[in-house]
Amino acid sequence: MTAIFEYPHVVAAEDIDELGHAGNYHYVKWTQAAAIAHSAANGWPTQRYFDLGAGWVVRAHKILFLKPAFEGDELIIKTWVASARSASSVRKYQIEKSTGEVLARAETEWAFVNYEKQRPTRIPAELAECFELTDGP
Repeated sequence: MTAIFEYPHVVAAEDIDELGHAGNYHYVKWTQAAAIAHSAANGWPTQRYFDLGAGWVVRAHKILFLKPAFEGDELIIKTWVASARSASSVRKYQIEKSTGEVLARAETEWAFVNYEKQRPTRIPAELAECFELTDGP
C-alpha cells in the first residue's frame, strides 16, 4: 500500500496553450491520471472497478495555481487520499517540478457510485482497506 503516490509526467508540446505554458485543463488531466495510477498501484486497476460494478466519479475539483509549467518540464504529481466517508473521498495532489518547486496544489472530491444505478453506494471494505488516509507530504 502506497499512501503518497508519485506520478511522473513530462510536459509535452500538446500541453502548451496560446500563452506559452501548460493549459489549466491539463492539470486536471494530470491529477486524474495520477489518481488512476495510484489506485492501480494499490490493487484497484480500472477493470477491477468494472468487475465490481461501481467506481469513482468526480463531484468537484479545486486547483490553486502557483507557477506555470513549460514544455519539457519534468513533473511529479504527488497524490494521496486525505479523507473518506461512506460513499465519498477527498484526494489531494501536489504538482511539482522534479527539482521540488511546487507549481500547484489541488483536491478532488470523489463519489463512489453504482455504475448501473448511477447513484452513490457504500465504499466496500476491501477497497477502503487498500488506501491509507494521510495529510500528505
